[in-house]
Amino acid sequence: MSEWPSPPNNSGKEWQILEKAVMASVEEQRRSRRWGVFFKLLTFVYLLVILGMIFSPGGSSGAADFGKDHVAVVDISGEIADDSDANADDIIDGLQSAFEAKHSKAVLLRINSPGGSPVQSAYVYDEIRKLKAEHKDKKVYAVITDIGASGAYYIAAAADQIYVSPASLVGSIGVIMPGFGAQALAQKIGIEDRTMTAGQHKAILNPMASVSPEEKAHVQKLLDTIHQQFITAVKQGRGQRLKETPEMFSGLFWTGQQAVELGLADGLGSVKSVAKQAGSEELVDYSTRKNPFDNMIRKLGASMGETIAARLDLGGGLKLR
Repeated sequence: MSEWPSPPNNSGKEWQILEKAVMASVEEQRRSRRWGVFFKLLTFVYLLVILGMIFSPGGSSGAADFGKDHVAVVDISGEIADDSDANADDIIDGLQSAFEAKHSKAVLLRINSPGGSPVQSAYVYDEIRKLKAEHKDKKVYAVITDIGASGAYYIAAAADQIYVSPASLVGSIGVIMPGFGAQALAQKIGIEDRTMTAGQHKAILNPMASVSPEEKAHVQKLLDTIHQQFITAVKQGRGQRLKETPEMFSGLFWTGQQAVELGLADGLGSVKSVAKQAGSEELVDYSTRKNPFDNMIRKLGASMGETIAARLDLGGGLKLR
């Protein structure tokens, strides 16, 4: 009768190694489950925060509930453009809340912007004048910090009074459409322009082609018209305080001290000093704050729009500068 073979001498070590491998695998699975639960909870909390931001009233600072007398502040900071933080919709939302707040004694525009879109600037200018007419008991003060030029000054002109720092940069009442011509360079290095259009002037200002006198006159008329709208708004807002000079509407800009001398501003002052003058040292920010979800959607929409515009050559470069 045959006997079972004896296990090799090293079988104990093999079982130990196998046992360690199994235990390590079990521990790794436990660790993986713990991290999985952690990340699921983190994602859940993040979604709750995002939803809370989305469904919060207006996505703003909630300043409308502030229960004592104060000066309502609305920020205009950075480039004024539809896809920037300083866009007309957000600024107007803040202005409307500031005017409607029961305890706001006055509205203060805190401006630090080089300008931007004439359309966005005009929207805000018109809204300020409309709100002033509806709320005659509330004055609007504009305080320009580092810079309040071009489209930013367009907006400031709607205020009852404008205050600056002596070193602020103020003015630049003009319109610009940047462009360049590379036709000679293209010919020199052998680049052929194959732009195709439907419409005689669709490729107007194409840098690879010469500009006809007719097209140049058309664009200049467009710029002059928008410039005149800007000038009219400034004169309407500043009235007899302007000490008009030949250079005032030429696109030049000045220091705050010079702006006061020219009547482009009413005096020197900071946000705090002007707020005190307006009737309350208490400042409450009514600027609309976009949450990350809003910004993501807006940037996605802007990116898609820019792509389509670039494909169809519908984009433009007109800015108040």
